Amino acid sequence: MRKQIKYIFTGILLFSITLGFSQRTQNDTINTGVIDVVKPYTPSISDAFKVKEVPSLNDETTETKKDIKYNIFSFPVASTFTPAKGKAAVVEKRAPVKLFDNYATLGVGTYTTILGEVYLNHAINRNESVGGYVSHHSSAGGIEGISFNDNFSNSKLNLNYSSRLKDLAWNVEGGFQHQIYNWYGVPESQIAQAQANNIEVDHAFFDAHFGGDISFEDTYINSGSFFFRRFGDNQGSGENRFTVKAKVDVPINDVEISTDLKIDYLGGTFDRNYEDTNELNYGNFQVGLSPTYQLKQDDLTLDLGVSLFYLNDKESGDNNFYVYPNITATYRLVNDVLIAYGGLKGDLIQNSYHGFANENPFVSPTLFIQPTDQLYNAFVGLKGKLSSNMSYNISGRYIADRNKALFRNNEITLTNEDYTYGNSFGIVYDDIETFGVAGEINVDVNRNFKLGIKAEYFSYNSDNETEAWNLPDIKGSLFLDYQINEHWFAGTNLFYIGERKDQFFLNDGMTITTPFTVVLDSYFDANAHLGYHINNQLSVFAKANNIANEAYQKWQNFPVQSIQFLAGATYKFDF
Repeated sequence: MRKQIKYIFTGILLFSITLGFSQRTQNDTINTGVIDVVKPYTPSISDAFKVKEVPSLNDETTETKKDIKYNIFSFPVASTFTPAKGKAAVVEKRAPVKLFDNYATLGVGTYTTILGEVYLNHAINRNESVGGYVSHHSSAGGIEGISFNDNFSNSKLNLNYSSRLKDLAWNVEGGFQHQIYNWYGVPESQIAQAQANNIEVDHAFFDAHFGGDISFEDTYINSGSFFFRRFGDNQGSGENRFTVKAKVDVPINDVEISTDLKIDYLGGTFDRNYEDTNELNYGNFQVGLSPTYQLKQDDLTLDLGVSLFYLNDKESGDNNFYVYPNITATYRLVNDVLIAYGGLKGDLIQNSYHGFANENPFVSPTLFIQPTDQLYNAFVGLKGKLSSNMSYNISGRYIADRNKALFRNNEITLTNEDYTYGNSFGIVYDDIETFGVAGEINVDVNRNFKLGIKAEYFSYNSDNETEAWNLPDIKGSLFLDYQINEHWFAGTNLFYIGERKDQFFLNDGMTITTPFTVVLDSYFDANAHLGYHINNQLSVFAKANNIANEAYQKWQNFPVQSIQFLAGATYKFDF
């Protein structure tokens, strides 16, 4: 008991002393003052000691791992489930189209029309091939209201050989063409006189040609070609034309200038009694050089060039030198959706009897042949794609031609020549300024459906002639091809040609009238075809031409055949 009292007394004493010191400290007064810091405070951080996540244990029992053994008790389980085998999805795949190298077509129709074509091509080996082409199109005529023969015939034969080597490819070809047309367009006022004189209105053309071309890889000489044509008729006319062309890249200070070279010779004779001369000769020799530098920067492509021509007229002996601009540019405003383009060009156009006769087969063998000096052809336009399968093209142009060739109905002289009864056409030359706008839309939905629509408007300003003879003010066309299904196919072609103007002039030595202008009405020509593929090789077809049944006049006094029907078959083959 004494020990406990002793301990209690000692604890009370210590507590009293502590309380006394505490009261004394609380009553002390703290003196304030200003502390000047001489050295800035620069604390430092000691490396922290990271506690290990897995502490090391020196326990021998813990470190020793025990081996665990698993015992699996398996027993059979009855199951009737059978998993289905996977199958790949079936993708419909169109069978590849069998292509043939040759075909033959034969068709017959109204107006005793015959149409035949044979195309042949044979590969000699991997690099060489030969081919040929034969065609014939004729009609016995029978246009209502025509008093003279109006039959026609056009036959062609062509042979070619081609070879392709490692660094070059070349080709040669030759052919022959024979055409027969008739000057049947005698005005009603002259029919009786023409019949009384027993005129022969047939006019036949002959054409033999030979040419070739060659192209190179990885050389400054890109390509070259030559062509010779002999053209004549059954009236004693004859024409020779020989052309040579080459395209080379000329390096100048690490810049390549693309250069076109052209040599063109033309010479011919009309063996007719024209203005008290026995023959009408014509011919010239041209040399043309067209260097062009192409500049590409981002979306802009610019071709800067000039065309230089030397002309020697072999009949008059005159020599002339011509310089034309040759500038074109394209700029992608919105990728392929909107592309602006434009240019300023000029050219020395070589006119020929062959070219005139193919454009208008009713020309007379009394033509003056001379080149056309196209001072400039300025054009601007917009083109692009409205969608992935629809494209468009809108353009405007202004052309200035000096000595532009115009077809005009020959004056009626009633001589002993068969083409002097207002039933043939001659050529007159005049300085013509042409302004034109055009719009075009092409739709290519797929390979089974294609559609094209084009419209053009023209305005002419002539210098000496009263009108721009036989040049239309409006042109329009529509083309449609449709593969209906695997066997059936169809298509249509529509054409619209606006008004043209021609001249009527009676000058027979006794009656002289003032020439007056004849307006040729616009016309619409609709054509359609329908076909059926019997198999990969044999097809049958039917065609209808001039469905509107208009006996329109493309040329003055020359009406065309009314509605025409033709049926035939095409056979494709290999050998």
